[in-house]
Amino acid sequence: MKRTVWILCAVVGWVALTTRAADIAGQWRAEFDSQIGQQKYLFNFQMNEGKLSAKATAEARGEKREVEFKDPKLEGDTLTFVEMRKIQDNEVRIEYKGKVTDKEIKFTRKVGDFGSQDFVAQRDGAVATPGTPGAGDRPRRGPGGFGGPIELKPDDKPAFDDPPAGFDKKRDDIPHGKLEMIEYDSKTVGTTRKMQVYTPPGYSKDKKYPVLYLLHGIGGDETEWERFATPDVLLDNLIADGKAVPMIIVMPNGRAQKDDRARPNSMATAPAFAVFERDLLDDVIPAIESRYSVQADREHRALAGLSMGGGQSLNFGLAHLDTFAWIGGFSSAPNTKPPEQLVPDPAAAAKQLKLLWLSCGNKDGLIRISQGVHAYLKQNNVPHVWHVDGNGHDATHWRNNLWLFPQRIFK
Repeated sequence: MKRTVWILCAVVGWVALTTRAADIAGQWRAEFDSQIGQQKYLFNFQMNEGKLSAKATAEARGEKREVEFKDPKLEGDTLTFVEMRKIQDNEVRIEYKGKVTDKEIKFTRKVGDFGSQDFVAQRDGAVATPGTPGAGDRPRRGPGGFGGPIELKPDDKPAFDDPPAGFDKKRDDIPHGKLEMIEYDSKTVGTTRKMQVYTPPGYSKDKKYPVLYLLHGIGGDETEWERFATPDVLLDNLIADGKAVPMIIVMPNGRAQKDDRARPNSMATAPAFAVFERDLLDDVIPAIESRYSVQADREHRALAGLSMGGGQSLNFGLAHLDTFAWIGGFSSAPNTKPPEQLVPDPAAAAKQLKLLWLSCGNKDGLIRISQGVHAYLKQNNVPHVWHVDGNGHDATHWRNNLWLFPQRIFK
């Protein structure tokens, strides 16, 4: 009798597994926005003798590729698998986790250390629910940037007025600083790299200057800030008007790999942005402090950036408060660590920080990243600036905040 019961239970269990497999077998379509633009996936799941296989045809920027997923598993209504992408010199691990229903799979897609995104795959031939990202319906996104729906909260307001007209125009009647491209030896990357450096009007080795390290976005390089915001012009004007102290601005390349040029597939270089933490601390800062007349202590070092560079600034700056006292993230990207990891000891951070600046536009689909950091800091009584203006994920927001931020540092 016991053997009969055991066999019956085993049969029931096997039937349950095959029933779940039957629910997922077939093709599923999905479209979603990412930092490299819109992507389309046609997933194909098959169950053969209790073993799940997962493949897809993927399309991005008009190019198609075949994908063979690794470690596909279906446990209850939870589906997981891994996509490995070898692009240039980087191997990127993409982890998928989905909740399965009869006609859709709600996925979270985690792309290496860069961040994650949510999307819905519809069973091929199913009719998509209106407003649901899936077959035939693109996900909602902020008109100025990437990401999902924008939900503004009561705190999401401007902390300061927009800059006045002409703030970013070069003025001939004031002294001007110098902008130069320099090279440095990077032990971290194993090559010679470039960075742009602004020195203020009247720069002299007889005086010690504070330094702002300014980081670019995922598709940029050491020239991006100059193209988006002309930091030399902004600082010349601010210094002439007595609104900012004379400072050096360093604009390095945050993509720490030998081929550090921006490529069409920007996401492929995401791992190199994490490696830049060591390049910044071990190579960039020592190179600047050996070549320029600077005040080499935390009270005279600031770190700020836009988008991917904003995430880097929060990740690296808050992890090294012995190195940086002034930190700014402008529309920080999903590479930003969770708030609990950024600031594990709120009381200690509150004592060490001179200024923590968070900003984003209210039309930026990535605002949820900075909203989460702001909410955590507010809950844990960590003083900070939360500035939400009327822009998107765009150069206007970054230029305006580069005008606002330097006025409040090194004072």
